[in-house]
Amino acid sequence: MPNIKSQKKRSLTNLKRAAATTSEKSALKTQMKKVLAAIKAQDKDAATEGYVLLNSLLDKAVTSGIFHKNYASRQKARFSKHINSL
Repeated sequence: MPNIKSQKKRSLTNLKRAAATTSEKSALKTQMKKVLAAIKAQDKDAATEGYVLLNSLLDKAVTSGIFHKNYASRQKARFSKHINSL
């Protein structure tokens, strides 16, 4: 347990940041699953709508430093390839 005031504050900020990161990652993974489900169901409209939201979430995750830009680029390419093949 920290005794110094700045260390106490830092551990609180770390907990808040970790919770925010976990939440953002979870939302991203959920959206990926929704798009994959739409792709498997051969529903191009739902997959396209979900893909637009997924792109936005991936860009936000890169901006906030959760994922690397190449990861986001790879996921976008992967999903767009599946959607275009429908």
